[in-house]
Amino acid sequence: MKVTDRPYLTAGLPGIGGEIKCEIDDFEVEEVPLYEPGGDGQHAYVWLEKRGVPGGKLVSMLAAHFGVKKRDIGTAGIKDKHAVTRQWVSLPFHELEQDEPSDLVGPVVDGVEVLEARLHRNKLRTGHLEGNRFQVVVRNFDVPADEALERAQAVLEVLGAKGMPNYFGLQRFGNGGSTLELGVGYLKGDADAKRRLKRNHFLRRLSVSAVQSELFNRVLAARIDRELLWTLFDGDVVKKTDTGGVFVVPTDEFEETQARLDRGELVTTGPLPGPRMIAPERDGKVFEDEVLSSAEVDDRDFARHKKLAPGARRPLLVDVGEPSVRIETRDGQEVLVVGFFLPSGTYATVLLREITKHADLVEA
Repeated sequence: MKVTDRPYLTAGLPGIGGEIKCEIDDFEVEEVPLYEPGGDGQHAYVWLEKRGVPGGKLVSMLAAHFGVKKRDIGTAGIKDKHAVTRQWVSLPFHELEQDEPSDLVGPVVDGVEVLEARLHRNKLRTGHLEGNRFQVVVRNFDVPADEALERAQAVLEVLGAKGMPNYFGLQRFGNGGSTLELGVGYLKGDADAKRRLKRNHFLRRLSVSAVQSELFNRVLAARIDRELLWTLFDGDVVKKTDTGGVFVVPTDEFEETQARLDRGELVTTGPLPGPRMIAPERDGKVFEDEVLSSAEVDDRDFARHKKLAPGARRPLLVDVGEPSVRIETRDGQEVLVVGFFLPSGTYATVLLREITKHADLVEA
């Protein structure tokens, strides 16, 4: 199974071309926490900045530096390597040599510095964040700076009003789709895939998740192609934007539910297949079955691996917060600086590709 194309939501608006992540300082990410540290407790929450450090290696580096176990360190999410990122990390304060949280402030290892430290009662857990605030520099665009600014503003205006396609980024699928192919093989019982993943639980989960992500992207792409993001099917699965509740559109409340979608109270969803996923019914089921009919996996494959892929629904659109764009001069070159906030679990490069219209935009 191959990674499919992802049509643009703003296909009618021209892009600017360009490149991102040319320099470390060109990509800034600041975590927006779900809650602030309370000021007392057994865990030290450190607000740290890292520059060019792989997110996956951060915990190991901190564990070695502070002399604690990796499992006792908490993070809300993994941040980009080729970027300047700021995030909260929790450390078991009672196991540290420092007397006060403020003693933790300062350089830790090369590329990592603690900017602030406070106590809190619980360890930080994955997903304990509201989202991320981005500031991204786009260089070497294909049009004059003034025109690039106008084009970017037009795209952001649409995304700010309608939402951003909630595609999974290309990095989800591995180099050349290798993680996706491995996941398909594992789900289908391929001996080589099972052997490669037998002792690597992280890669096993990642590979199966890549398959779910590709199927979701296919449904989203089809709804964009057919202009059905804001048009319901009878039996569609929708999500409440205020509470997060998910339900199947009932036939006898179809017009009322469509009106709620129009008012922004609901959002259409796509599949992350698994036995616990709320499945569409009637016309909604017919649509998704047709879109996914060419996939090499089906519900039975996911049912055999319910612990790895329990299943869920994912919104097809997400709100873009705080959109902004301006021209700056850096290193003697006019660049575009794009700012925005996205909720957790979404991909900044999906928004940026709408602006650049580069299908092969670097998504590392």
